Amino acid sequence: MEIVATGVEVNGAHGPLLAPTSLRVRSGQALLVTGDPNSGHTALALVLSGRLRPGKGTVRLDGALDAGALRQQVSVVDAPEITEPDGSISVRDVVAEGLTLAGRWSTRRKVRAWLSTREYNADERFENLAAFERTKLLIELARESSTTKALVLDRPDRHSGDPTGWYSLAVQQAERGLAVIALCSPHSADQLGVTPARIGADNPELSTSDFTKACDD
Repeated sequence: MEIVATGVEVNGAHGPLLAPTSLRVRSGQALLVTGDPNSGHTALALVLSGRLRPGKGTVRLDGALDAGALRQQVSVVDAPEITEPDGSISVRDVVAEGLTLAGRWSTRRKVRAWLSTREYNADERFENLAAFERTKLLIELARESSTTKALVLDRPDRHSGDPTGWYSLAVQQAERGLAVIALCSPHSADQLGVTPARIGADNPELSTSDFTKACDD
């Protein structure tokens, strides 16, 4: 699949939420996208997944303007106040909710079976998970949907921790054939040493050599 955003921007009641942004990502690629605080990370995530209509610009999926297909195929991971789980609930409940959203059975038996093959503490409060484990769990749940072909990670670095952890998860999913967009701060991109796209810019497509180097690192 290929997602191409061209000049997408979002305006709110009190001013711009997202400055015009253009980018491209394909299956098998992990694209890092940076922006300063309040530059529109979540707005961009929602636009790229067909969940928010841009005021200007377009998002095409395999060349077509199809917001419904975007919503079906692009999963937004951990967007604040949108897809971010309530931190006070247990890992077990987060899994049950995630399986339901993915169109899977989420009975107690199914949830126990899902957790039995993974190293999470079912009774632990979700907010107590380490940053890496949090992102890993939410990615795994997003992958449970049979229609998911792309992931948008919304600022996993806001939970602190080493950015190489969540970035390795993004690259791993790209290696499995998904298109992955990871939204983060400029500081995280600098730490990773990866050439990023930027919010509010017309971003040239990252070359194959850039992507290969990022995976090798």
